[in-house]
Amino acid sequence: MKKNTASVVWDIAKPIADSLGLILWDVKFLKEGTTWYLRITIDKEGGVGIDDCVAMHRAIDGPLDEADPIEQSYNLQVQSPGIERELTRDFHFESYKGKPVTVRLIKAFEGRRDYTGILTAYDNESVTLALSEETELNVNKKEASWIKACDDFGGFEENE
Repeated sequence: MKKNTASVVWDIAKPIADSLGLILWDVKFLKEGTTWYLRITIDKEGGVGIDDCVAMHRAIDGPLDEADPIEQSYNLQVQSPGIERELTRDFHFESYKGKPVTVRLIKAFEGRRDYTGILTAYDNESVTLALSEETELNVNKKEASWIKACDDFGGFEENE
């Protein structure tokens, strides 16, 4: 089975990020308008600065040229995941267990698309949020537009 571009780049980027003391958060290869972007998202304890992004960009540029995994021209971007980072991989969910996250549903449930709560459980197919001390919401990941970290969760009182 042939790997997709993001998976191939992940395999190239992971050891480079590790050597720089960075966490490879995500790799996306996508088209916006007529332009292709290879977005490499990095993180580290205490947060990522511009110097980290520059170091990763410089370190991966040569290995990407050498491996040549992308046929078309593209823009390489190295970025921080930001405060409200999207959770997509198992290690993302593991690191956010017990912390507030927001789920945006594709279709509204009980008149709402956005739910914020404490991530209490996850697996390959679903996530479970504690919306209050008495209420949990289990969401199939396929029914979610995205799942992101939530930096401004005020506790259960605001959510009830």
